[in-house]
Amino acid sequence: MGNHNFSVHNRHQREYFERTRKATMVPGDSPYIRRHVDVMLQRVAPHPGERVLEVGCGMGRHALLMAARGIRLEGLDLSPVLLDQFRLANGGRYDIPLHCADMLHPPQHLEGRFDIVVGFFTLHHLPDLGAGMRAVARILKPGGRASFIEPNPVNPFYYLQILFTPNMRWREERGILQMRSAVMGPAMRKAGLEPSPPERFGFFPPAVANRPWGAQLEAVLERQRMLRPWLPFQVFAGTRSASSVS
Repeated sequence: MGNHNFSVHNRHQREYFERTRKATMVPGDSPYIRRHVDVMLQRVAPHPGERVLEVGCGMGRHALLMAARGIRLEGLDLSPVLLDQFRLANGGRYDIPLHCADMLHPPQHLEGRFDIVVGFFTLHHLPDLGAGMRAVARILKPGGRASFIEPNPVNPFYYLQILFTPNMRWREERGILQMRSAVMGPAMRKAGLEPSPPERFGFFPPAVANRPWGAQLEAVLERQRMLRPWLPFQVFAGTRSASSVS
């Protein structure tokens, strides 16, 4: 995809996320959101003082919860509108430097600066997954870790959600189809990131998962081997090799 197409893609993405306030991006504190943060932090296991960058941080839905746990965090997003909303939600509580930039072309001063890069439902919005992985590798220090939570494309409820949610559009969500080990693994390896086996988790939407009985039942269902391929969320993680990255 050429630079012109990247520009068009980015314009569509900004319009998609800025034209309406999406409930799935609004900062908050619930068992459903905390579960995503828990899974992410368990996967990357940040040590005290390590630098963490969240790409596609949006309004700070996950970043603010991570910062509340003492994570040394920065955020990057394509949209200045969403970053302004992030600052409002933060209200000066946490020192979180924010960078307005295209994830595929991060500012040069961020390269090699971070121990950890994370993203929540970000990769499937990229126009070029390979370029995204190469950018992540450049941002990471040698030996740094990257982890991303993404939709599972074999779960049918995503397609129903896109179909019946007025402010969702297939054009901006179709990257879900690329969120497969057969695509992610080679893209990460080619960028110099050694992938780990993906994990899947979750089962219920927030209305059920936020109830105590819903969380308990979800934990039982997640352990059922026959259901694991269909669980809605998956974690792709990898470690940057010590060799140089182009």
